[in-house]
Amino acid sequence: MNEIIIELSEINPREFFGQQNANIELLKRYFPKLKIVARGNKIKAYGDEDLLEEFDRRFTMLAEHFGKYNKLDENIIERVLTSQSKSDYETSKESGETIVHGVSGKLIKPQTANQRKLVALSRKNDMVFAIGPAGTGKTYVSVALAVQALKEKSVKRIILTRPAVEAGENLGFLPGDMKEKLDPYMQPLYDALRDMIPHEKLESFIEKGVIQIAPMAFMRGRTLDNAYVILDEAQNTTHAQMKMFLTRMGRSAKFIITGDPGQIDLPRRVTSGLKEALLILKNVDGVGMMYLDDNDVVRHPLVKKVIAAYKDIENRN
Repeated sequence: MNEIIIELSEINPREFFGQQNANIELLKRYFPKLKIVARGNKIKAYGDEDLLEEFDRRFTMLAEHFGKYNKLDENIIERVLTSQSKSDYETSKESGETIVHGVSGKLIKPQTANQRKLVALSRKNDMVFAIGPAGTGKTYVSVALAVQALKEKSVKRIILTRPAVEAGENLGFLPGDMKEKLDPYMQPLYDALRDMIPHEKLESFIEKGVIQIAPMAFMRGRTLDNAYVILDEAQNTTHAQMKMFLTRMGRSAKFIITGDPGQIDLPRRVTSGLKEALLILKNVDGVGMMYLDDNDVVRHPLVKKVIAAYKDIENRN
């Protein structure tokens, strides 16, 4: 009797197999002449060679679908197993807005007109500045675009960096390894990633270096090829840091720089590298700049009121 063994890598077997192996039971129903056994992260199938080849092909289609959409149910399995081609079962893009399918099939979409413009701008430019106050979704949308690029294999890795101003970029005195030292500063980026990539897969990506968390200081001397790179909280970079970062761009790379010029934590008399870059690069072809405002705040409704109140006080002064 012929046999094939398929190992699930970077996919959570429990989610893929379904509750009480419900998805595997469906597979058995569609392939009644095969003996199919699921154990751990492996699927074994026994039977006729031609049937095994067809099973392998359909199973690969299911795994690809799950990897892209993080979701598998009876309707999807039925469509995949009875379709003639990939286009027959792929989720349609009728809205044209979904950036990526997050954990449990959550649809990650731009929520405002300016967020939609940011997405469009990122399609046309390899370097984009996303500028706006807290809560406007600039970081979240940027991470979604990076995850989409990784899933579509247009880049090989995601690199996330953020100036750790409170630690003066001198992280040596903090306990733990580099990831543990940076975690408090990178939390908003982790939060976004956890919405978009299942936990085990995210941990695997970080362990393998597919997703890298790096301090600004570690960017020096690197050439970032085939990567989607996000510099968050860029208002807290100095002139030297910003220039160094922008010149790391390699082949097939996309850069998004996010920041809020109204929340600069640098010492007095130190010019923000973000403010400088916006002036220096405003007429450079291939560099896009998107300014989000209070109308793009997608947090609690009070956040918009808080921003407006502070702006009113600042204008009076």
